[in-house]
Amino acid sequence: MHPNYDLGTPGANRLLTTVDELLVRAPVAKIFDIAREVEHWPAYLEHYRWVRFQHRTADGGGMVEMAADRPFGVLGWPTWWKSEMAVNAGVPWIRFRHVGGVTTGMDVEWSFTPHAGGTHVRIVHTWNGPGWPLIGEFAATNVIGPVFVHGIASRTLAGLAHVAESTP
Repeated sequence: MHPNYDLGTPGANRLLTTVDELLVRAPVAKIFDIAREVEHWPAYLEHYRWVRFQHRTADGGGMVEMAADRPFGVLGWPTWWKSEMAVNAGVPWIRFRHVGGVTTGMDVEWSFTPHAGGTHVRIVHTWNGPGWPLIGEFAATNVIGPVFVHGIASRTLAGLAHVAESTP
């Protein structure tokens, strides 16, 4: 088995930070288990095309490739990325570092905090944008972050929350 990834906390003082959060009316253990089993996301989420592990790590993470569509009405814009994934069940979090795709270098953290009536789930994406001369910063802060990252993350969180809240 491949060694666990030590991803640390998402980078601070980055060009782009997006936050998606939701109160999920389910216990921490339930939503955490659903979220960390990323290979099942396409069965729950219609905007996910596929999720494939290249290898696994002992903590439940590994090197994972994901593909999702960012819906625009009846059309979907295909996206793809590859990430190192780390999982901590003790203080529950899931972390990703994008190592392939347009968002290479992006750090992502899912955190799960007990809250009255359920679990506060927070997804933070931090990134300095693509290394594109002249347009990289604009693309990151005006298109990729708010339209694609937030567009996919908010749908993913809402969909996984629905699964957690509607299954016994």
